[in-house]
Amino acid sequence: MNHSSVKIKPLAITDYDLWLHLWQNYLTFYKTSLPSTTTETTWRNMLNDDVAIYGFGAWKDDILVGITHVVLHPNTWNTTECCYLEDLYVSETVRGQGVGRALIEQVYAFANEKDCNRVYWTTQEGNTDARQLYDKIASLTDMVQYRHNL
Repeated sequence: MNHSSVKIKPLAITDYDLWLHLWQNYLTFYKTSLPSTTTETTWRNMLNDDVAIYGFGAWKDDILVGITHVVLHPNTWNTTECCYLEDLYVSETVRGQGVGRALIEQVYAFANEKDCNRVYWTTQEGNTDARQLYDKIASLTDMVQYRHNL
C-alpha cells in the first residue's frame, strides 16, 4: 500500500462507530478494558476544541483501517509543547502496508504545525512488529518508564 491509497484525516463525530470498533480492538491487543465512561470521555475530548487531545483516522476505500490519538502538553525542558502519541492502532488486515507510517507522519506534520518541539511515544518491549517501524522513523531513547497508578 502506498501513501496515496490511504487518506489520513481528523476523526469526526460521524466516525464514532467505526472508531469504537478499532478502539476496542486496540484495547484487546493490549489485553485490557476500560469503563464505557472512559471511552465516551476519550471520544468527546478528541472532538472538543478546548481539550488538547486529537484523533486521526486512516481511511482506505472508505473504510477506517487505523487510528491514532495524540496529546499536546507543556514541558519544563522547552518553551514549546510536546506531542505525545498516546495510541496507535492499525487493523490486522492492513498491517505492514504503510498505514502505521502514514499515521505517524501525519502526527509529525500536525505537531510541526502546532510548533511542538518533539513527538514521543511508548510501546511494549515485546511489540516487535511495531518496533520495526518505529526504529526506522524515530530514535529509541534510553529512558525507562516508572509508574504509580492512583
